[in-house]
Amino acid sequence: MLRLILGGARSGKSRFAEKLATASGLPVTYIATSEPRDAELDARVRSHQARRPAHWGLIEEPLALASVLASQASVGQCLLVDCLTLWLTNLLMLDNPERLAAERDALLDALARLPGDIILVSNETGMGIVPLGELTRRYVDEAGWLHQAIAERCDQVVLTVAGLPLTLKGPTP
Repeated sequence: MLRLILGGARSGKSRFAEKLATASGLPVTYIATSEPRDAELDARVRSHQARRPAHWGLIEEPLALASVLASQASVGQCLLVDCLTLWLTNLLMLDNPERLAAERDALLDALARLPGDIILVSNETGMGIVPLGELTRRYVDEAGWLHQAIAERCDQVVLTVAGLPLTLKGPTP
């Protein structure tokens, strides 16, 4: 099953995704895309690490997400990716549009072929005001397009608000 869990900052999306991974009863590998670049993000990463079960596997991959998913996905395995928008930010910060397009296309192509249970977590950023800066507007646009393309491929899409899951597509968890 391929799932997309969306939500705003502190919406409960990661906790919900972790509950789904645990409930799968499968071995879980957590794929972290974050590159902590400041103390605040580092604290968020530590909070996520402290919350995860010690027996879960961990792969840290900030850029080549499709490659990691292709190599790790298997029947009887749950992969939890947290989060797509941090991965997108890492690619945008490279200031290499060709690399961004190649990694995004590779991810979208890979999703159709991945076995096992895949849970993708991402920040829904397009529900607020239009940002003033060019890079921020590009980020919001790219995230919106990515979410649309991934949601189309997913069996289940859930939006979390105030810690509550709202099923947008597929079976209610």
